[in-house]
Amino acid sequence: MAEVWCTDTGEAVYRSRDAVKNFRIRVRIQRVTSTTALSHHLQQQVLSQQERGVIELNTFVSQSRSSATGDEEELVVGWQEKFFSQYEVDLYQTESVCQTPLEKQYHAEIVAMEKSKKRRNQRIFTYTDFDRYTNWEEQAQSLMTPAQTRPTFLADRMANIRHRRQERRPVDTNVPKTRLVVWEPSKEFMKNSHIVNTPMQTMHIMGDLGPVGKLGLKENEYVLCTVRADSNGVITLKPDFNNNRGPYRLETEGEKREVWRLYLENMSAPIPAEEKQREQRMYKDLYSRHKDYLNSLVGQDFEMPPPGILRLLVNGEIVSAQGYEYDNLYVHFFLELPNSWSSVPFQSLSGVTQTCRTRALGKDDVAFFSYPFSFESFFRKEDESEDSLPQWPVLYFKVLSLDFWQRYRTEGYGYLVIPSTPGYHRVTCHTWRPLQTGTVAELRRFFIGGAPELEDISDVRISGTFKGDRLSRFGFRTQTTGSVTFNLNCIQHARAFVDANTLRKRRQTVLDQLGGHSQQGSVYNVLEAFQRARKRMQEARESLPRDLINTAVPLTSESSA
Repeated sequence: MAEVWCTDTGEAVYRSRDAVKNFRIRVRIQRVTSTTALSHHLQQQVLSQQERGVIELNTFVSQSRSSATGDEEELVVGWQEKFFSQYEVDLYQTESVCQTPLEKQYHAEIVAMEKSKKRRNQRIFTYTDFDRYTNWEEQAQSLMTPAQTRPTFLADRMANIRHRRQERRPVDTNVPKTRLVVWEPSKEFMKNSHIVNTPMQTMHIMGDLGPVGKLGLKENEYVLCTVRADSNGVITLKPDFNNNRGPYRLETEGEKREVWRLYLENMSAPIPAEEKQREQRMYKDLYSRHKDYLNSLVGQDFEMPPPGILRLLVNGEIVSAQGYEYDNLYVHFFLELPNSWSSVPFQSLSGVTQTCRTRALGKDDVAFFSYPFSFESFFRKEDESEDSLPQWPVLYFKVLSLDFWQRYRTEGYGYLVIPSTPGYHRVTCHTWRPLQTGTVAELRRFFIGGAPELEDISDVRISGTFKGDRLSRFGFRTQTTGSVTFNLNCIQHARAFVDANTLRKRRQTVLDQLGGHSQQGSVYNVLEAFQRARKRMQEARESLPRDLINTAVPLTSESSA
């Protein structure tokens, strides 16, 4: 029965909040040869025939023989932990060969290890980030099947890139203006000019897969696993842990193509429960102190509007338009401020969206604008003795379409009253356009873009500046078109909202009636409807004869809202 191998030899990326020095990995290699396969087959036959005690003895003897012959080795490696190969042991034992401080340190460690005879590895060893081998990882011999994979052009160039230093010197601003582009860069120029932004440390876990008794040859060194880590806690492992999958297949080169099994296991010790709780308390205390620090930078003195003034901020978005006849739509809008309202100087109260093509969504063609806008206005009640509630700002808009010859057509008019309650509002406004009957008008609209338009867009509703007695639209033909969707985020700001004494007493002023709670919007609508009904009843009473007025029930203005 064929053995199941793990063929996924790609990189695995992990992110850890713990220090990378606590990283541990268990590496185990096992030779797969005809001799070991035969011994394994004979062992299975003996296990099926003998008793349990003899079985355990034979298993122990076979494992000890396998370890003694060098067919299997297991080692737990920590982050940047140095294990010397047989080649390094033979090289650094001679003190005259060691020139750099690192080589002298290796010489002292190898001499101490040979004296104590406590060497834990034979075939598995490591190259740390301090060794010169770290720039060779992309050109290393590959063990994974297929074995003849050549590095790509980008990998070959990235293998020689130097890491950026943490302490960067200030860049000289006196850059020569000649030869800014090097058309034929040399290899030395590319090596010195191209840098990696994120500093990263690399560690290689190697294997000496040579024959028994011939360890220490460079041509028998192969990369088993590559581990990279940066300062952000990102750990890259190639290949990944086995994770209950089959072993990795390692195949050597040369006349005797031997096959090895490779097992990788995460051996990092989990954090104890007490230490984890202590760490959580430490992080909580750190975050609370950082919050207090940020609050100290912000301060407690916030900008407040003057007494008796309501500040209204509207952050809106024109989301979409749908249901219109033609394509290439755009919206022109402006904000009308009624009496007692004012805006910030040099603030534009109008705008035009971009031209947007429509796309089919269900049965309608929808144009998605996602156009943001913002307004800031102030309300100040001039006479508190008046009982009338203030009028809210109105957003007027019209939808237009653009044809191939850059001529526009009016698609619809609409308006939106800014909500009186703060918070998020999603409003869909339906539009209409003036209609001119006849075939000639439709032909003119289709070919040359002509269409009836309103002289004043505020005629869509009763304008706030209208002072007349009556407004007649008799005989005015219109046609219902599409709709426009808005997202509004309204913010109300006033001293009366934060004054504790004002909040405890009964609301009497108009400004107090504009509080920041949701139920006040319904109260506002009820009071406004009551005032309209009261005004109509007063007009009807004035039109009645004098003798009927004396017998009528007197109209009271008291309300128990």
